[in-house]
Amino acid sequence: MTFSIFVSGSAFAQITSDATEKVPTEYSNGPQDNIYIFCGAKGEKNASLTATSPNGESGSFEWGKYNIQSGDFDLFPGGSADISSSTISNLEDGCYRVKITTTSGELTSTAWVFNNFIDAKAEITGSDCNSFTLNGTFEKADFSYTDLTNEQTKVLSNTYKVKWTAGSVVVGTFATTKIYEPPTTDTDYNLEVTDRFGCVSKADVRYISIVTKASFTYKEELQGPQKDKRSDARKNEAPLTVTFTNTSENGDPGKYEWYIFKDLFKIGREVAAKTFKDSILEILTNDNPVYTFEEIGQYKVKLVSKKITNLGNETITCTDTFYMSGYIVADSSFIDAPNVFTPDGNGVNDKFVVKFFSMKSVKITIVNRWGKVVHTWESNNVRGFVNTAEGVTESVWDGKVGGRVASPGVYYYVVEGIGRDGEKRKANGFLHLFRDK
Repeated sequence: MTFSIFVSGSAFAQITSDATEKVPTEYSNGPQDNIYIFCGAKGEKNASLTATSPNGESGSFEWGKYNIQSGDFDLFPGGSADISSSTISNLEDGCYRVKITTTSGELTSTAWVFNNFIDAKAEITGSDCNSFTLNGTFEKADFSYTDLTNEQTKVLSNTYKVKWTAGSVVVGTFATTKIYEPPTTDTDYNLEVTDRFGCVSKADVRYISIVTKASFTYKEELQGPQKDKRSDARKNEAPLTVTFTNTSENGDPGKYEWYIFKDLFKIGREVAAKTFKDSILEILTNDNPVYTFEEIGQYKVKLVSKKITNLGNETITCTDTFYMSGYIVADSSFIDAPNVFTPDGNGVNDKFVVKFFSMKSVKITIVNRWGKVVHTWESNNVRGFVNTAEGVTESVWDGKVGGRVASPGVYYYVVEGIGRDGEKRKANGFLHLFRDK
């Protein structure tokens, strides 16, 4: 059974729907019908239409579906009599017409429905140490309808927006998006495709990180409050032990390389003397090394972190380099000695302590006014003044000679040695020994 084509006017628009979106047709002339868009998955039939009689009056409902080959409406199941509204569901794409007959008369209404879908897919390609590519593709529904005034085909246009996100951060708005500076952790990327009708499709893909980011912190050994007599600034004494803490991200244990560079000024001297060959002092391979700078100087350190990944039949090694800011400084050597001390047992200034800084070898000699040696101490491997003064009691004079207290008076001291900067250092002078009466 067929119906003749009847173009309904807006005054007869009795068809409604809970569609995702509604747009008007673009017939060449006359009143327009509604096009109802239903979002869903590919292959789903979510479309439905509801027709209601004017004023809720009971009557008969007869549905028809437009046949593009015949140009007529074929009878469609779902109609009924003595009701005030009728709903048809699980509809295929197309145009549907309802004819409502009541005691007040007969009217018809026409509407189009389309089951819309977007099927998005996401993948990652071209992953290397510098970048990778997010590739998004999507299959979409294409719709066309018939201009019922002249039976010409019309295309229902659609537009699409693409968005890539990592968590709450938008990283791209194109289907193919290249990501530079890849993250050092495995990261989920979400592809979202939205069309003009509000239909959405999402797809996820996980990036498996093959890169690393190098970084480290360091801590210099705790030294006594020894200060250069020429300055109030805090100094670091050589040998200076430094503990490095590796804070790199996604590096392979056992694959780290630490480059200790030569003293900045030593490099300059070598360049000036045309003897320069390499700026590297030493290379360490511990994950968290402890290193002692034996000589004075200003030192730079860099860390190279590695990440080795097997991708199919290919092995990729990604590296990253971190340079410390500033310098590790071990200050110049010097010797200093007091000229007065009072070994009276009151706990203040009871010992004659020669201060030496960044020295490699030290010899201390103290003689009385007649030239007799009353105290001597020597070391060819000084490991820091504080450690020496606290751990080697012989390095200081307690004001005794052969276990007996020395007489008050004037003594003479000579301190000499080689600094860890290669410089010869010497201090000498008179020493006054006082005792309380």
